[in-house]
Amino acid sequence: MKTELRSPSPLRDLAEQLATGATTPIDVAEAALARIADLEPDIHAWAHLDADSVRSAAARIQDSGPDGALWGVPVCVKDLIDVAGMPTRCGSELRSTEPATTDADCVARSRALGALPFGKTVTTEFGYFKPGPTRNPRALGHTPGGSSSGSAAAVAAGMVPLAFGTQTAGSLTRPASFCGVAGFVTAHGEFPTAGITGLSPSLDTVGLLARTVPDLHFAWTALRDGTRAPVLEPSAPRLLRLWSGFELGEVSREMTAALRTTADSAESAGIGCRELDAAAKIVALTEHHHTVMAYEATRERAAEAAQTDKISTPLAELFAAGAATAEADYRTALAGIRETRQLLLSTLDEDEAILGPAALGAAPPGHDATGAPILSRPWQAMGLPVVTIPGKCDNTGLPLGLQLIGRPGAEQRLFETAAWLEAVL
Repeated sequence: MKTELRSPSPLRDLAEQLATGATTPIDVAEAALARIADLEPDIHAWAHLDADSVRSAAARIQDSGPDGALWGVPVCVKDLIDVAGMPTRCGSELRSTEPATTDADCVARSRALGALPFGKTVTTEFGYFKPGPTRNPRALGHTPGGSSSGSAAAVAAGMVPLAFGTQTAGSLTRPASFCGVAGFVTAHGEFPTAGITGLSPSLDTVGLLARTVPDLHFAWTALRDGTRAPVLEPSAPRLLRLWSGFELGEVSREMTAALRTTADSAESAGIGCRELDAAAKIVALTEHHHTVMAYEATRERAAEAAQTDKISTPLAELFAAGAATAEADYRTALAGIRETRQLLLSTLDEDEAILGPAALGAAPPGHDATGAPILSRPWQAMGLPVVTIPGKCDNTGLPLGLQLIGRPGAEQRLFETAAWLEAVL
C-alpha cells in the first residue's frame, strides 16, 4: 500500500547541499561549532571536543573535494566507540586519556564516506546505569536516558545531524524516545563491533540517531552499501502487531494513548492491527536477556569487575550477578532466546512489524537515573532491528517515542513502514 506522504530528510538535504557546493564542509563545521558553543553549557553532551581539530579536519575534507555519500557531514560518536586521535573514556575514571590509534569499524566506514567525526559524546559508565552529566534538550530538568545519552542530546539539540550510539539493553531506543529523535538499532551482527567497548558480545549492537526516519535510512544505506539511498518512499504495512508492554512494567497512560491513537490512524488507512499475544514469552526473553548480559559482562569486563572500589554500585551488582550465574543457566538462556526468535520470525513476514512503546513513558525528572530499559530487552535479546519513531508528546510537551520491530534482512521494508508511521504521527 503506497501513499503520497513524505517525511523530510534534513540529513539528505545537507548532504546534497555539500555535494553541489551550495555550502562547504568548513561552513557547516563552523555553524555546528557555534551552536555547540551556545548550547553545550546547559546540555553537556560532549565528552571530548577539540574545535581546532574539527576545523583542521573540515579543511582537509574540503580540499579533497566531494567524495562519498556523507562528505562533510558532522557526526558525533558515543564514548564507547573508538575514534583515532580521541580518547575512549567510557564514562569511567578507569580509562586512560590516551587517544585511540584506530577507528572502530563504523567510524572508519563513515570516514571513508567523507563524514567528519566531531568528537565523543557522553555515555553512562561502561554503557550501564551510572549517568553522565548530559541534560535532556527538550527539558533540562529531565534525564536524556542512557547510555547513548550524549549522542541523542546532541542530535535533539541540533548540534549535529547524525550520531553513532550502541545498544545492549535499551541504550539507544530509550534516549531517542526521551529526546524526541529517531533511532535505529541494527540487527545483531549487521555491523562489526570491533573497536567498541561493550558489555555482552551476544547483545551489543551499533545504532544511529538522527532527526527523522528518512535521515536514518539515508545514513544506514550509506554505511551499509557506500551509496546514496534513493528518496525513502513511505509505505504502510499490510499488518501491524500491537504490543502494549504491560507485562513488563507500568506503561504511562500517555504512552499507551500514543500507541492506541497511532493504531487507530493505521486502521483508518485500511491497515490490519492485531494484538501481539506473547506475554509469557516476552517475560521469559527479558529474564534471559539479563542472564546473558550479566554472565558475559563479568567476563568481557573482567579487569573492571576486579576494581569494585572504582565502579558504581549498579555495575558492581551486575558483575556480581554474572559471577554467580552458572554456565548451564547461561546456556539455557541462550537456547531460550534462539527458540523464541525462531518461533516469532516464523510468524512475521517482511511486510509485517511489531509496534509498541519505546519506553515506559516520557523522560523522568532528575539526573540521578536514566529510566528503565525494560521495554527494549526482549527485542535486543533476539537481535532484531528496531526503529524508534518520534512525533508524539505527553500533556507537558515531553517526547514519547514508539518502537517498530522488524525482521533482520527486511530493514528496507521496516524503514518504509517507519517513515509512513512518522508521517502519521
